[in-house]
Amino acid sequence: PGGRARPPLMPTVAGWLGTTHRLTPWRTDWSSQTGASQLGILHGSNEDVPAFRWYEKETGEILVSGRPTGAAELQRRAVARTGDAGLLAADGASRGNLFSGGAGQVALVLSVAARRGRHNRSRSGYFAYFSDPANATRTAVSYVAEVFREIGQATRARIRRESPRLGRGGLYPFVRAFATVVERDVVVAAVLGDILSGRTAVYADLVGYDEVAHHSGPRGRDTHQVLRGLDRAVALIAKVTEHAPRPYRLVLLSDHGQSPGETFAARYGTTLEELVRGGCAAAAREPVVLASGNLGLVSFPDLPGRASRERIEERHPALLRTLADHPGIGFLLVTSEEHGPVVLGPGGSEHRLETGEGAATSPLRALGPGAAEAVRRTAGFPHTADIMINSAYDPATGAVHAFEEQIGSHGGLGGEQGRPFLLWPVELSPPVAAGEELVGAERVHRVLRRWLGEASGPQVPVEQIPVVRKVADESLPMGDLPAPFAVGDPGMLDKTQ
Repeated sequence: PGGRARPPLMPTVAGWLGTTHRLTPWRTDWSSQTGASQLGILHGSNEDVPAFRWYEKETGEILVSGRPTGAAELQRRAVARTGDAGLLAADGASRGNLFSGGAGQVALVLSVAARRGRHNRSRSGYFAYFSDPANATRTAVSYVAEVFREIGQATRARIRRESPRLGRGGLYPFVRAFATVVERDVVVAAVLGDILSGRTAVYADLVGYDEVAHHSGPRGRDTHQVLRGLDRAVALIAKVTEHAPRPYRLVLLSDHGQSPGETFAARYGTTLEELVRGGCAAAAREPVVLASGNLGLVSFPDLPGRASRERIEERHPALLRTLADHPGIGFLLVTSEEHGPVVLGPGGSEHRLETGEGAATSPLRALGPGAAEAVRRTAGFPHTADIMINSAYDPATGAVHAFEEQIGSHGGLGGEQGRPFLLWPVELSPPVAAGEELVGAERVHRVLRRWLGEASGPQVPVEQIPVVRKVADESLPMGDLPAPFAVGDPGMLDKTQ
């Protein structure tokens, strides 16, 4: 009180709120990560995507959303399921995404990155950008500067003994610089080219904010720097669209959020894999234990199909209670031969999802409305693991415990990771009716399809394009630009108030 108000962290976005744009939160599915959310948004279905990575017993392989072969397979399955190419099939462009959305123009799209040969248009985005010596020089200088910036920020965090904190040595400074500089510059350049070419729709994503938030926390000083750059990019893109050869509507979309918290291993001195193996009988074959943020998956390769609760307890009598009663674990999902999907919590609590029995004492109650339905939906997926594990969640702090090395995470239930947003132009119809909640990535897909129809309009003369190029060149150096359309943290909009 009495002090001067701080300027907003993102002045452009702050200026849009309540004037040209409206803010609508939405709720992710249980798997609150980019693979599930972006597949649902771009292709209209994220059915049978229980996590970022999971074990498939019929093939004996681990499918990973963040690998080219995994992304390609997920996209193939979604297209086969829906019978539709995707959100961007009509003269659209996909830039920096896991999936193409059916776009004819792609750059840095993982699902097509495994293609071999000179005609791989996804990789051509790099070639086109770096064929310009000015682009190459500017980005190289920014890349080196970002490496040293990360080293300095990590050193400062270590000296100050900030907590929670991760080790950020090794290759990480180079990984961060690639995500926040190289990929950023290439994707932003591609988006500006799409605008100048009058593409029908463009969906672009950069992982710079997400990458930094995983290692520095979703509200750290390092992540604030990324958000400021994001705001400058939004301002530039908005300026360019004013002179584009067709009208554009800018929608800022988060496909998930970020929840803070100390890692499970740092907090409890053991990994999830060690905990699981400690609860298993010594004579049995070792299970496959995987992690997607604060979501853990346990599969037993020698038990065909979905291993039931009864079969697991017969083979490993102490395992389920060891996990459910651990203070770092919020709940387990297993399938009972008698009761169907069952949520197990501490102290012997059980919530039978088909009948609702035990709902009054369910560990899902602390996770808010919709948690039970999200878990019930995932329980029906063919590739849901034998045991699905969600870490503990503290409603007072919003903290979770990632089973990976992340102090800002997303992948399961708990806190802001499951509460992303849509920031949409007021001239478009509301995403949902008043009082209704926007739930699930598939529902967001339907909203965006509707908006594409509403936003189509007459084109303006192409002769104005040189003017646009001049505006873009004079606004900001390309090396200063981060993601134009999609980032991971809903909290960044809170900071604009």
